[in-house]
Amino acid sequence: MKPLKLVAVSAGLSRPSSTRLLADRLLEAARRRLAEERTVEVRVVELRDLATDIANNLVTGFPGARLREALDAVAEADGLIAVTPIFTASYSGLFKSFFDVIDNAALTGKPVLIAASGGTARHSLALEHALRPLFAYLRAIVVPTAVYAASEDWGTAGSAGAGDDLAGRIGRAADELADLVLRRPATPERADADTVVPFEQHLAALRP
Repeated sequence: MKPLKLVAVSAGLSRPSSTRLLADRLLEAARRRLAEERTVEVRVVELRDLATDIANNLVTGFPGARLREALDAVAEADGLIAVTPIFTASYSGLFKSFFDVIDNAALTGKPVLIAASGGTARHSLALEHALRPLFAYLRAIVVPTAVYAASEDWGTAGSAGAGDDLAGRIGRAADELADLVLRRPATPERADADTVVPFEQHLAALRP
């Protein structure tokens, strides 16, 4: 059985970045949950490193090799974590530009966890009025719990709480993503890759 692929897209602009830190926390929480059932491969796509490639793709219509590889990784993922900083009460331009150049069908039926970081909790609704509609348009399956991390939330990020603190929200969202990934119906291509069909079944299918 092939390993599950879990990809996080981080649109943080600084280094270090609270956006990347949130992506890492979510990725690790989801990986731990999935690893109880399957082997898991994880990857982080840093959009900061692809900014020029994304801009060139918007102008020319053709992705460079690095961007193509990142787009393929997202398209092939069994589950996606998408994290953006909040600028002017919405996702960042870099974040939106990346999902503007991805194939319209790449996220169809794919489980997605949305998350964002910001300086104040006042911007937390951007997850619902900006990110959730974006991924609904792309026909992804967005987990119920969206995770927003304001500056003051990081004081609770390391605790093991299961409530409404940041650690609790991360755990709840990661569990929801893992459950969706494990229950996701296999496409014909995934079924062919993951399932060994007995020779007798092949023979039976050839009989008139």
